[in-house]
Amino acid sequence: MAKRDYSKDDIRQMAKDENVKFLRLMFTDLFGTIKNVEVPISQLGKLLDNKLMFDGSSIDGFVRIEESDMYLYPDLSTWMIFPWSTERGKIARVICEVYTTDGKPFEGDPRNNLIRVLNDMRKAGFTDFNIGPEPEFFLFKMDENGKPTTELNDKGSYFDMAPMDLGENCRREIVLTLEEMGFDVEAAHHEVAPGQHEIDFKYADALTAADNIQTFKLVVKTIARKYGLYATFMPKPLTGINGSGMHLNMSLFHDKGNAFYDEKGNMQLSEDAFHFLGGLLKHARSFTAVCNPIVNSYKRLVPGYEAPVYVAWSGSNRSPLIRVPNSRGLSTRLELRSVDPAANPYLAIAVVLEAGLDGLRNQLAPREAIDRNIYRMDAEERQENHITNLPDTLHNALKDLAADDVMRNAMGHHLFQSFMEAKNLEYNSYRTQVSQWEREQYLELY
Repeated sequence: MAKRDYSKDDIRQMAKDENVKFLRLMFTDLFGTIKNVEVPISQLGKLLDNKLMFDGSSIDGFVRIEESDMYLYPDLSTWMIFPWSTERGKIARVICEVYTTDGKPFEGDPRNNLIRVLNDMRKAGFTDFNIGPEPEFFLFKMDENGKPTTELNDKGSYFDMAPMDLGENCRREIVLTLEEMGFDVEAAHHEVAPGQHEIDFKYADALTAADNIQTFKLVVKTIARKYGLYATFMPKPLTGINGSGMHLNMSLFHDKGNAFYDEKGNMQLSEDAFHFLGGLLKHARSFTAVCNPIVNSYKRLVPGYEAPVYVAWSGSNRSPLIRVPNSRGLSTRLELRSVDPAANPYLAIAVVLEAGLDGLRNQLAPREAIDRNIYRMDAEERQENHITNLPDTLHNALKDLAADDVMRNAMGHHLFQSFMEAKNLEYNSYRTQVSQWEREQYLELY
């Protein structure tokens, strides 16, 4: 979905022509949850003048109650009128940046943080960082009270058609709605696990891509409910089947084009591509806490279910962490396969970009590609090939993040401190819970 260069007058005219009655002012909290302040259209003038305030103390990871007043500055290029409407008129949304009362970008706003990292990228001589996401999700039936169950609505598998894929009509309407909203959907299909789906949309610049991921999640959940289904982006909702990932295809551009492409280079990759790759590999364990941010994420990152577990790269097989797809020229890219859809897209893109930029600054060279199936290697073979594991728990991932100054700087002080505090509390809460599995295993044995 391409950015549009709207003026304030354009917004006023579209609101009038389309009978917009309400505005949803969207932003994202520390955990990647979409937040919104809904106001009547009568407040449009105040919004356009950057004078709309909200209480930041009620948002996770924002500010203390004595610092609560904050402003929402609209990014006019994100103006969009939802295809669905109420009887009283249409609803428009605009994505906002959070500002403090002294007119400065709030450091705890993940979107502002990504903008900061992108500015650092431009200072390094690059123009764009493009992201093509591949988000997956599950569709579950809802009970009579409208609550999600763990009952799947189909028994389909990869690329299945109806009647096995009973989510096909829902998925088709999601695609049509996305296209109506300006998305360029490239593929939509049933995934490997029953009830699991994937919809891929065209790459965009990093900030737009993060905005698109958030809009995509909102649309998927909204349309699913119309079909009596609940869409979840939880990485591993069920035991024994594949979890949901959100692979990130990334490419870096400068004035001459794709900085990752070199017709005469090894694999037709440039030195910049290899250095960027070197940075990703160096910081992989550290950015895992951000790209796989919940306890459940690590139930997906286990051998046997196609998710990457090992820090390695390849141009020909899908078992390593990073893959180099075959396309070259403008389409030359790196695919990071560990990210899951629970990640805050603004934070995830910021840390992987900073990891790559660190590789460029320090001319880090990746180790040789691993073109064998790593899952079939034993521990000794992996050690001989210098292949390390990703963290296996959120606790271990947080320790790696805390020890990496580059990744801490990628998040900024405010976001890093808030993230660490919240995630350590989350893990400690999980650690003290006694599960049904433990009772089944041990209650009668001991």
